[in-house]
Parts: sequence; C-alpha cells; structure tokens
Amino acid sequence: MLRVLLVEDEENIRETVKLNFEIEGYEVVTAADGRKALKHSQEQHFDVMVVDVMLPEVDGFQVVEQIRLTDRETPIIFLTAKDQAADRIQGLKKGADDYLTKPFVFEELLLRVRRLIERTSKNPEVKPDLFTFGNNKVNFATYEADGNQGTFTLTKKEAMLLKLLTDRKGEVVSRQQILQSVWGYDVYPSTRTIDNFILSFRKYFEAEPKVPVHFLSVRGVGYKFVA
Repeated sequence: MLRVLLVEDEENIRETVKLNFEIEGYEVVTAADGRKALKHSQEQHFDVMVVDVMLPEVDGFQVVEQIRLTDRETPIIFLTAKDQAADRIQGLKKGADDYLTKPFVFEELLLRVRRLIERTSKNPEVKPDLFTFGNNKVNFATYEADGNQGTFTLTKKEAMLLKLLTDRKGEVVSRQQILQSVWGYDVYPSTRTIDNFILSFRKYFEAEPKVPVHFLSVRGVGYKFVA
C-alpha cells in the first residue's frame, strides 16, 4: 500500500482529501502544522508528500527545505492557494516536484501524485547527489567529500548545514534559519556551534582558511556560501 503524508491545516480539506486517497487505496498520514509534518517525515517512510504552503508553526516552504536536506528522493507536491508565479518558482526552488493551486479537483491531484510515484519507481536507484566547487567535491548521498585533507566523511549535521548553504548559494542565511533547519525547532544549540562548523568547513575546503572565499561571515546576520 502506497503511503501519503498529507500536510494541510484546513480540517475540511484535509479530511476530504484523506478520504479520497483512502478510497483509491492509499494509506494516509496527516499533519495540521509544519512541526508535526517534520516529525512524521523524520520518523516514517512515505511514497509521496502533499504539503500546503500556509501552515501554522512552520510554513510549507520551510518544511520542504528542511526535508530536502536529508531526503532528495521522496516526491513532494505543494497544494496551496498561493498562485503567483513567484510563489510557484519559490516552491520548486525549495525542492518540490510539483505545485497545484487551490481550488483544485481531486482527480487532478491524484493524477499528479500517480505520475510522481511512477517516475520515482522507474528510477529506484539512489543517484549520486554530487556538488563541486573549486577543487572540492561533496557527495550528499554518502557524506563523502574531497578537500584540502583528501577524502573524508562529513557528519550528518555537517552535511545538512553544507547542503543548506550550497542550496542557497549567494544568499545570506541567518543563524536563526540555520538552527531551525539543521537542528530543528525544539533543540537550539549555541550559535557558537554554528561558528565552529563554519571554521571546520574552511579547514576542509578553503585554500587559505584564514582568508575564505567560499564560506563568508556576514556580521550580525549569518553566513553566505559563494562558489
């Protein structure tokens, strides 16, 4: 039985969509806010995720961005009333595979979900998630990296933070966003922890760690990755 994570804060829509999926033979797990969605995504396997954008606690864009730090494979479709082109572009940039606006017909949602699952099932192998910059190489699927110290293995937290920064190449990422995306919304380490991770990245990947060109500090705000 295929499993769906349905994230929707409007109870009527959530229950109606859930019922329709179950009639079609899917097993459905629901969440009414972003925190619960993240918890379910971390603890369970799903074949597809349907995520609203405007959610309590943590919005859908943040939910998908955080999921994509560790899960690049599970298909995700946004289901939302935000129908501007800029919103669709932002949703796809965050890592969604599709974007359906409200109001919608369930048959269209079902068709899109089926196509996403079929596409994934036809390519079940995990493809290398490689990223290169300068003379460095990182495989986010295996956490293996090549840098100044040769080949080494990143920790999961290092890989998540590095993925967040590289996905937002050229953008300033605040310490608050880093804490929320990498450490979660219930555990907040010291911001000094982030500083130490950045220092490690500079040792791993910068030709001159004391004069960084890739991992830049933005005083009073956070950090920026430059390729």
